[in-house]
Amino acid sequence: MPQLLNIVYFIAIVCASPWIVWRSVRSGRYRRGWRQRFFGPKINIPETQTVVWLHAVSVGEVQVLRTLVEQFEKHRPDVRLAISITTDSGMDLGRKLFAKHFVFFTPIDFSWAIRNTFRVLHPNLIILAELEVWPNWVSQAQKRGCPVAIVNGRLSENSLRGYLRLGGFVRSIFAKISWVGAQSSSYAKRFHAIGVEDCRVLVTGNTKFDGASWDKNRHEVQTLRQSLQLLPENVVWVAGSTQAPEEELVLRVFCTLAKTRPMLKLILVPRHPERFEDVSKQIESTGSSWVRRSQMHKIEAIGDWKIFLGDSVGELRWWWGLADIGFVGGSFGDRGGQNMIEPCAYGVATCFGPNTKNFADIVKLLLEDRACKQLQTQEELLPWVESIIEDTAIRQQLGLNARQTCLKHKGAVDRTWIEILRLLESGLQRN
Repeated sequence: MPQLLNIVYFIAIVCASPWIVWRSVRSGRYRRGWRQRFFGPKINIPETQTVVWLHAVSVGEVQVLRTLVEQFEKHRPDVRLAISITTDSGMDLGRKLFAKHFVFFTPIDFSWAIRNTFRVLHPNLIILAELEVWPNWVSQAQKRGCPVAIVNGRLSENSLRGYLRLGGFVRSIFAKISWVGAQSSSYAKRFHAIGVEDCRVLVTGNTKFDGASWDKNRHEVQTLRQSLQLLPENVVWVAGSTQAPEEELVLRVFCTLAKTRPMLKLILVPRHPERFEDVSKQIESTGSSWVRRSQMHKIEAIGDWKIFLGDSVGELRWWWGLADIGFVGGSFGDRGGQNMIEPCAYGVATCFGPNTKNFADIVKLLLEDRACKQLQTQEELLPWVESIIEDTAIRQQLGLNARQTCLKHKGAVDRTWIEILRLLESGLQRN
């Protein structure tokens, strides 16, 4: 089976190579880490060292792991953490957040790359953020007696249907998972349907509620507020994790509203770094005064700006702390939404579009508590933002509801941590 999988992976990479080259040339992605991807990382870790291998695909999953890494640093500093990340943007953030630990590009599921990785890491436990299950990887872990856990697990209905089409093969892989901490009961049922035993699935809740920042007076937030020279009378609209064509929509709405509201400011943070330049050109075309994060160190006085481009990775959680009004992107495109917990936890009056399938359970909780606004069409954005600007009482109530909802659903990290310690002890005994 491993050799057959190697052939399948090789064919897939060959077929995808024109697209990979095109993306590499156009956006600079996929240029780094190919040795680690094909052959595994190089590191010398004593076999007597207790090692936990944590894995994240991209930025969102890196943020999920952040809370668990903090738990290890606080309660189990004796454990060596090795953190694999798949995407370039995730790697940039991971190296910033986890500078004290070994961070490397995720090996492709070729049998030799996985064997090499296990040989140098000899992990006692593997933790996968949300969902990233590969056959050779999971089989090698079982062969070596290394438990595999999925934390903050989510499995959409579409993904479940896709997995089920592959029949018993996929079920046999998921049956090897040691434990799943599911975000909700619906996700838990899907993990069971795909082959994970009921006794190995626990509904822990969403760790992103625990990982969100809550305090607008935090040093990171206040430093940015001072850098941007924001005044108490400013009304700050943050549009975060946007994708095309959401930037165009937000800029059009902002320019319309700003004509009669001189204290309105826009902070625009696109989801993908490779789009920063394209978005900067869109901002330039508006004729508004603007500044970008990457150029602030060159500017002595920031001046009276109207639009700010947050062209950095990993700072969105602090930009949300500056917001009075929030728009969460990826919800008018095909992305399926982005994390709306972060602005809601700060008590920001938050809206997003209709496509939030990736965060369906969270949106349901927020809507039930009247803690957000889900827009059905792009045309609704302008009148909603305008009404929220004008009616301070409604804006504050919406933000208060959002904050209370987020506080109510904290605790997932503690529930997850209890199981992680149990699995780690099991991995140490097996090894």
